[in-house]
Amino acid sequence: MIIIIGILADQKIEQTHMKRPLVEPLDRTSTKEASDMASFYEETLGFTPNSLFTMMHRPRIANAFVEMNQAVMENQGRVTSALKRLIAYLASMTAGCRYCEAHAIRAAERYGSEEDKMAHIWDYKTYPAFSDAERAAFDLAIAASSIPNAVDDDIADNMRKHWDKGEIVEIMGVIALFGYLNRWNDSMGTHLEEPAAEDGNKFLGSHGWSRGKHVYPK
Repeated sequence: MIIIIGILADQKIEQTHMKRPLVEPLDRTSTKEASDMASFYEETLGFTPNSLFTMMHRPRIANAFVEMNQAVMENQGRVTSALKRLIAYLASMTAGCRYCEAHAIRAAERYGSEEDKMAHIWDYKTYPAFSDAERAAFDLAIAASSIPNAVDDDIADNMRKHWDKGEIVEIMGVIALFGYLNRWNDSMGTHLEEPAAEDGNKFLGSHGWSRGKHVYPK
């Protein structure tokens, strides 16, 4: 519980602001490749993320990210799509990336996360809607996303108690994928899209979330 309280307190710390993103996103209609990628994300998020079109300045990086994203988020069984998005949210909250927090919580709703769980994710250690297996995964997400890394024998033993090797790899895949996204979007100062901002305010605003650096004057 100490870790969670510390993270929530960090939400209230004033974030760095930027006058403009480090790199502006590529126009999504500029190439057929960019247009095809835009169509794919229209289905998954309901909009096309600016982060992807920053990567599209080097298409191979963008394509490699999409492939990794699809592999990590593929539903193999018990590690459900909804659970993966809640893990992504906690990892991003720990890293302090407001952009990824909003994306993850929006995706959690779109992929079937229960409203009760979304409303009490900060109390996962004690709230009865969460299973011990989910708590183990959330503990790992926070510890693995902390700097310095806080994964220890207790967290590892608890993960092995509730999840098999393949499932642990899936869960770590989500945490590591969002580690990349957290670094990318906070360093780029990626402008947060309006649909994600709306969900960030809706689900996270009462817990101190704001756009932070991810908004620019029009």
